[in-house]
Order: sequence, then C-alpha cells, then structure tokens
Amino acid sequence: MFLNCHSFHSLRYGTLSIGELVKQAHASGLKELVLTDINTVTGIYDFKKECEAIGIKPIAGIEVRKEGKLLYIAIAKEFSGIGEVNTVITEYNCGGGELSERAPEFKNVFVVYPMSNIPVELKENEFVGVRIEELNFLIRPEYQILISKMLVLHPVTFKTNEEYELHKILRAIDNNILLSKLTKREVFRQSEYFISEQHITKAFERYPQIIENTRNILEQCDFEFDFKKVKNKQFYTKSKESDVQLLRRLAYLGLEKRYGLGHEVAQTRVEKELGVIDELNFCSYFLITWDIIRYSNKMGFMHVGRGSGANSIVSYCLGITDICPLELDLYFERFLNLNRKTPPDFDLDWSWQNRDTILEYIFDRYGKNHVAFCGTNIEFKYRSIFREVGKVFGLPKEELDDLSKKPMESHDRNLVVRQVQKYGKLLEKFPNQRSMHACGILISEEPITHYTALEMPPKGFPIVQFDMNVAEDIGLEKFDILSQRGLGTINDTVNLVKKTRGITIDIRDTTLSKDEEKANEYLAVGKTIGCFYIESPAMRGLLRRLKCDNYRTLVAASSIIRPGVAQSGMMREYIFRHNHPDQFEYFHSVFEEHLKETYGIMVYQEDVIKIAQYFGGLSLADGDILRRAMSGKGRSIQKLQEVRANFFESCKIKGHSEALTAEAYRQIESFAGYSFCKAHSASYAVESYQSLYLKVYYPLEFMVSVINNQGGFYRTEVYIHEAKMSGGNIQTPCVNTSEYQTTLKGTDVYLGLMLLDGLETRIAYGIVQERERNGKYKSLEDFIIRIPIGIETMQILIFIGAFRFTGKPKNELLVEARLLLVNFKPENRGLMLIEEPVQEFKLPELKRDRFEDAFDEIELIGFPVSYSPFDLLQTRYRGSVLVKDLLKFHKRQVKMLAYLISRKHVPTKKGTMYFGTWIDVNGDYFDTAHFPDSLKQYDFQGGGCYLLLGTVEVDFHFPTITIHKMAKMPMIPDPRYAYDKEKQYDIHRQIKEDVSMTSRKPYPQAHEIGLPRHKMK
Repeated sequence: MFLNCHSFHSLRYGTLSIGELVKQAHASGLKELVLTDINTVTGIYDFKKECEAIGIKPIAGIEVRKEGKLLYIAIAKEFSGIGEVNTVITEYNCGGGELSERAPEFKNVFVVYPMSNIPVELKENEFVGVRIEELNFLIRPEYQILISKMLVLHPVTFKTNEEYELHKILRAIDNNILLSKLTKREVFRQSEYFISEQHITKAFERYPQIIENTRNILEQCDFEFDFKKVKNKQFYTKSKESDVQLLRRLAYLGLEKRYGLGHEVAQTRVEKELGVIDELNFCSYFLITWDIIRYSNKMGFMHVGRGSGANSIVSYCLGITDICPLELDLYFERFLNLNRKTPPDFDLDWSWQNRDTILEYIFDRYGKNHVAFCGTNIEFKYRSIFREVGKVFGLPKEELDDLSKKPMESHDRNLVVRQVQKYGKLLEKFPNQRSMHACGILISEEPITHYTALEMPPKGFPIVQFDMNVAEDIGLEKFDILSQRGLGTINDTVNLVKKTRGITIDIRDTTLSKDEEKANEYLAVGKTIGCFYIESPAMRGLLRRLKCDNYRTLVAASSIIRPGVAQSGMMREYIFRHNHPDQFEYFHSVFEEHLKETYGIMVYQEDVIKIAQYFGGLSLADGDILRRAMSGKGRSIQKLQEVRANFFESCKIKGHSEALTAEAYRQIESFAGYSFCKAHSASYAVESYQSLYLKVYYPLEFMVSVINNQGGFYRTEVYIHEAKMSGGNIQTPCVNTSEYQTTLKGTDVYLGLMLLDGLETRIAYGIVQERERNGKYKSLEDFIIRIPIGIETMQILIFIGAFRFTGKPKNELLVEARLLLVNFKPENRGLMLIEEPVQEFKLPELKRDRFEDAFDEIELIGFPVSYSPFDLLQTRYRGSVLVKDLLKFHKRQVKMLAYLISRKHVPTKKGTMYFGTWIDVNGDYFDTAHFPDSLKQYDFQGGGCYLLLGTVEVDFHFPTITIHKMAKMPMIPDPRYAYDKEKQYDIHRQIKEDVSMTSRKPYPQAHEIGLPRHKMK
C-alpha cells in the first residue's frame, strides 16, 4: 500500500536511512515496498538488498519534483522503467530540458499524479494518488469518474514526531530560511509515517476498487537486477576474440621495447598474465586504459601509472606503468588473480594542467551517454551541522562560529543551543549534498542512464547519483583519472631546461635518476624541498634517519611513512634494523624467508598477505579480505577481525604457539590503517627521483616550476628561498620583464605577476599581452596610456617595484601617477592620433628608508625579497649554534635564532604538541619538538623569527631540538609609518607560517613498540 517512500537520499527532505526505512516496513508487516526518492535513484540498490534480506519485495521508483512542486511519482514496472525515468531526470539536470507537469510516454513505468496535478486525460499507465485526508473530495462528480484510475497514496518520510521536526529543519536548511519562516508548501504533512494496512483498508472501505488498483500495481511491478554481471564496456574492439589478439600484439611489441629480444623470464610472465586477463574477461579494461595512455603520449603529456596495476608486466609493456615488476619482485596476483571477480583499478596521474584534456578525450571517445564520474555523498559533519542547524534557529554568526569550533561539552546550555545540539545529533551521517568523486570515471556498455540519473556539478562533467562502493557493488568498476602538481612541476622543468639551456631531458627514462651519485647524496641528507612526496618535514627526517641513498630504500620509505606502518611502530623498528642489521634476529623463519628485504618487518600490503598465507596458512579468499581491509575501498579493523578466528585455528594446526600466533597477528592487525602496496610505493619513488634529479642538476629551472605549479607542502616563500639558496637572484615583478608566471632569465628569477595580492588576473594577463603586441613600456606615462588601470592597482605595481626600469624612486612615481590619472579618462584610450608629449613634473627629492621596500613586499606578496627576515630584526644576535653544527651537540643545550617555516599540531594525552620546521641565518633547515608543558608558557605567536632554547636529540643521524623556552623576536617598526605610531606594527602580523593538523597520536618510541628482536617459539 506504500507507493511513495522517501529515504534521507531525498536530500534535505527525508529523515530515514535505507536500513531504517526497510526495518520499519518489516515491523509493520509489509510484503512490498516502493522507494521513490525525490529526483534520484541513489538508494535503490541498497534498498533492493535490504528488502530481500528480510523477505520484502522491493519496487523502485522516483518522485519527480520541480522547484519543490510534486509533479508525479514514477514507479518502474521492471528495471528498464528506471532507465526511462533516469533519462528524463538527466535531460533536466544536464541537458537543459524541462520537467513538464505531464509525464512523457513511458513504456514500463506506472505514473501516479497527486490530486493537485491531475491531467485532463489519463493514459493506460497513469493513475491518481489519493491520500486518506483527501477522501472527502471523492464525492465530487469530477473525481467520481476517476475512481477506477485511483490508487492509495500514503507517503512515508519520517518515523516519529521528533523526526518531523528534523524534516522541518532540513527544509529550512534547503531553503536557507529561518525555521519560523517555513510555509506549508515547503514541508510534508504530519501523517507521512508508516501506519497499518488495516488502517488504510478501513479508511478506503467505501472505495474497494482503489485498494484493488493499488494491490494490482504492487503485483505487476518487479525489480530484477543482476549484481554480478559486469556493466563496464565489454569490448574495446568488436569482440572478445579481437580484443585478445590486439592485447597480445601490443604486449609483445612492448615486451621487445622494454626488454629486447629473447628475455625468457619476461616472456613467460607476459604469457601467464595474458592467460589470466583473458580468462577473467579483462582485456577491454586493459585496452581502454592503453588507449587513454596512447592519447596522452600523442599529446606529449606525462603520466604516472601507479597502484597495484604496476604489479603487471603487461601494463608495463603497454606503457600504462613505468615500474618493471621483475626488478622489484612484484607479483601479479596482488593485482589480478583467478579468485578476483571484479576488475582491478588502474590509478593514473596527470599534471593538474592536463587532466581536463584527458577527461574530455574519454567522454568524446567513449560517448557522453556511456561515461560519467562517480558521485559521492557529502555528509553533515560536526562544523556544518552546528552552522546549518544554528542558522535556521536564528543564531548570529559569532555564536555559530563558537558552536562549530568548540566541543559540545563547552557550549552554552540555553534552550536554543540545546535544540541545536539535539537535532544536530540526529543529523550525523545524513547526506547533505552530492558531489563529484575526486577521480573515479565509469565507462558502461549500456547507456549509463540504465542505472542512474546523471547530475551536473559546477566542475562541468556529469556524475552518477551513487558513490564508488555502490558502483562496484552493481558491477561498474571505475578508472581512476587523477591529477597532481608534482607531474606539472616535472614537465614544466623539462620544458624550461630545453628553453634556457637547449638540453633535452628524457625524464621518462627512469634509469636517469636511480644511480646518480649526487642525487643520492641529496636524498641521504633530506635535501628534497620541492620534490614530489619526499619534501615534508616527516619524510625528510625519515630519509636522514635511514641515510637513504638508493632507489630500493626510497621505495620502502615511501610506504613506512604511511600511518598504518608508522603508527604501529613498524617504521621505528625498520629504522633501527636498517641502521643495525646485526642487532636483531628474525622471530620466525617465514619472516626471514619472505621479508628479508625489509628486515622481517611488514612494510607493504603484499607483506601482510605473504605472512597470512605462508605463516598463517590462510586461503587466498581470506588473504583478499586482508588486502581490502588495508585498502581505501574497505579499510576496516572489523574486516580483519572476520579472519582472525581462521588465522588462529590455522596457526594452531601448523604448530605455532599461542604467543607466536598472537604476535604475528598483532603485526598484521596494525595494517588495518593506511599502507601502500609495493608497486604503489615504487611508482611514487620513481616520480620522487625524477623530481630530485631535476632539482640536483637544474635547480633554478626546477624551483621556478615548483613556484608556477603553486608548490607542494610549503608556501611559495619557501620555494623562493630554495631558489635563492641555489644561486638565484630573486627579482620582484616588473612590467617590462615579468610574465604572469615566474620566469628565469640566466640566474635572475623574475617573480610572476600572479603572486601580487590585489592584482586582478585580467589586468596581469593584459600587461603581458600588450607588451608582447606593442613592445616594452617606455615610461610610467606610456604604461598608463596603454593599460586601463586605476590608482589602486597602480599603487600595487609601483610599491612592488614594477616600474624600477624608469630609474625613479617609488614615491616620485606614485605622485606622478596620481597627477597623470587625475585628468586621464580611460574612454579616450586609443583615440589620440598623435601621442602628445606628457608634461614633465619637477618634484622635490623624496627620501626613502632602505627597509621600506622589504615592508612593501611583505604587504603585497607576503614575504620580503630585498632583505631576509633576519635583516628586519631589532637584534643583531644570530644565536650561538648554526644548523651545520647541530650533530655535534647531541644531548646538549643550544640557543638558536630561527625563522619559522611550518608547524604541525599533534594531539597527546597531556594536550597538543607541535613539531616545527625552521631556517637559520644561513638558510639551512632544522626541526623542533614542542611538548605541552613548555607550550603553556612558551607558545607560538604567529610567523616570524624566534629565539629558541632547547636540547639537541640526534636520532639516527637526524637532529631535533626539544624546545624548553622560546620567544618571538621583535622586528623593526615599519619605516613607512614613521609618523604614525599606531600603524608601525600592523604589517608584522602578515608574516606567514604553514600550519597543518593531524589527528594521529605521536609515533610510538622504541620501548613502546615491543616488536621482538629474537626468535620466538
């Protein structure tokens, strides 16, 4: 009897999860249930599974609304009917179509109109829904003649009166109005909850035909769907046979290119993989990926194929990945095996500058009707809950900020706040809006609207209405098309080196940077600022602790830095064993046999699978549960627990002691957090080395490219500092030399106009384009004539020194600009037939303090260029120790003067602690640790220079200073405001620092890990 049920996927409307809706229906004794969320099919697949699990017949539909008005309810007779409605919704969402009040010609859909929207004539498949409260209207003649076409309409949207109030709050949020301003049109009726069928039958007892019509509809509808059938594009060519032939031919062409002729080991591996790929019908998946890469190469784009796909020699031969699986002993079964029934993921990275071009190719090549992004449901989170709910209760912005930032226990306890908290708690885990998955692309065999309606987010590519987990569940596997700035940096550096030095670098040749002595030296001392993945303070510290001077160690470092390994203590133990290989024993022979390369420590996902199989005797199926528990798709301690009993039982049969088994499983279990597969780490390591190679041999070109790709871990100032340390002569923007981006001319690094706060992008580009068309600007007057610009923008350019080519001081230029712009009308631009000489102004000599330029630069680009931050301090003291000498001061107290680069917050039981990164007066980096006790008195006071007092702790070649005291050092007053004491220190607050947060606990120390270093029985 319930033809119109909503879940919370009717965004900002419904209040029931799919599970709760089905549970309520079961409790009411229902045998059939229809899910009709508003303009979406997001929940229908979960709905089908939930219903069938408890013996309810699921029926799928959609409630079609336009601008809040209910037009009709579409109920699918069979699954194809859903596709018909999806097409209509998609045309409305993406194609500019209209949702008419009259349903289109549907073939396999029943249409139910509300009594407020009855068409003049009803088709065979069309009916009118009557609510209980509308039964009184049926005495009218115009409704009497329609009784044979009427159905029971009792919508379900909530469960309790409390949820009715929640619905009203959701509607207020959706309409962005106060709760008190809601009208009846914007909310549902208070009767929209489950009632007994007997109650409905009793209400409609005078109209038995309406009851019968409703039952007939429920009987005729079905929701058949094959979850196991793969819905991806079936063939790349016309058939499976031709796909197999093409894949074989491409694999062997690549085999010869990668390995030469006669490499028997590689050929045997290729044959083995081709057999598995064929048997599992994954040829088209490989070929589509190859096709995308082929287009990328044709366009001259650089890509990285990473993830477990790099375990495949076929993907290596096809050019999808650049990791040789033979070199690193990567086994194909981690990527694909006969027990795996769903396609694997290829994770493909492009530069952020090229990704949209790749996406456009995919949509054009495979058809817009067959391609879409995965969706993702953005849930109400703590901050958004209190902001959104508080807003509809009318709380002011200051109070909303307070509620969203503070923990609940510290909130005020007034009535309104208690209401906000009460309904906020109910909203936890509710979907708030749909968005685009970061990278997942779906390519379907049938038109994608067979399975879902599409939506068009602001980004410009259509998305399906469900997330990647549902997509995988129904047989639609995604292609991950990602972007990153690291590849943009590498590509831009290669192009810049070609331009500045005439040198062509084949950066795709990965042998370039794996055996470079100088690159390895940089790596071992953590000289990696700007390099992909290996520039953060934590990573640079790890590289130094390992004295990492080779590719294989870097591969391991890329994985052990991950939270799953680091938090378990495995990272700490790896560092110890790497530095002291003679001071431990393998605690079991299986660990020695299979994990010797990583000193018996599980570093990669494959290591866990090896131990589970060879030590624990688990099946491949259980091994796959372990793998998925460690992966992004299903990371979960719970899944690991599912195989725990099997593991212990199997170990007992193999004769392992309880203590030995418990220790092995403890180590396995720690990997329920984030960890990498080895191939993924190897892919990252290759890109890291490519970055490092360019940094070592072409440092200025590399740092300019980092700046133009908008950096990485640090702010732009840090990368400009690196360029300066590499011999660059840093120049502030100049209208006659600078481009929109930062440029390199010899050793002069001209900062780009894009770095100027307050300069419009349009004007910045216009300055460059006009110069390219008509030559350099001859003077300030010439610039004003050629560029339509106001005095505020002129001030920005003058104060940053963009007119220094004139030889005139800034204050003289400013006076001149004001005089010129007083009578100059932009609309007269270009009307002058003869350029009249501009009147010369005789100005008195205007003196400037030598530090004024530095303060101008802080104001306009956020940091000084003309001078270092140390030059602007009131004190001449520079500390008693420099970074280059820190290793000599282990366990000794030092006093240092340093400029703050970044700090990271880490929670502890005693409060928040910080890790800081600094530079000394020589420009060298060092790190500090700040514990809660010292921070109570000596906390951070924003960006700038500090005097630090602390004890040096050298941990495996890496010095860290534990800070006892610190004080921010005063800078000189701003000389530009020598006569305005109130403003003399305003600009100092603009000195920046990089601040990052983490929810992880501090990594355990050696005594806390308890990893055995001796053989166990």
